[in-house]
Amino acid sequence: MKRVKLLILSFIAVSFFIACNPEKEFDPALLSGKWKQGQLYEVYKSDGTGYTWDESDDVTEDEAQAFEWELNKDQLLQIHSMEMGGRIPKTYTITELNSIMLQYQDSYGTNYNFTKVQ
Repeated sequence: MKRVKLLILSFIAVSFFIACNPEKEFDPALLSGKWKQGQLYEVYKSDGTGYTWDESDDVTEDEAQAFEWELNKDQLLQIHSMEMGGRIPKTYTITELNSIMLQYQDSYGTNYNFTKVQ
């Protein structure tokens, strides 16, 4: 009898944890387009490629850094291609994504809030 009570209690605890921490899932199609936060721009193409530049660093769109991207539920992975052949992965957790707004957070707790411009 104790075993059954323990199993039921464990099931309730796990169910409560899952209900309180739902995993969000975002549509990758909403990510396609040009996004802007201040002078920072990111462009996501539907083929899983993109590029970024920051005009505050005196970098133009023609000088943008290329990346590949993948969206799995709420996890956004960008793999940046370096000029000398290196690849740098960056992972973000998307907190909001719709047709006009993109919000994500990096692993250091920095929040990014983009508005779609195209």
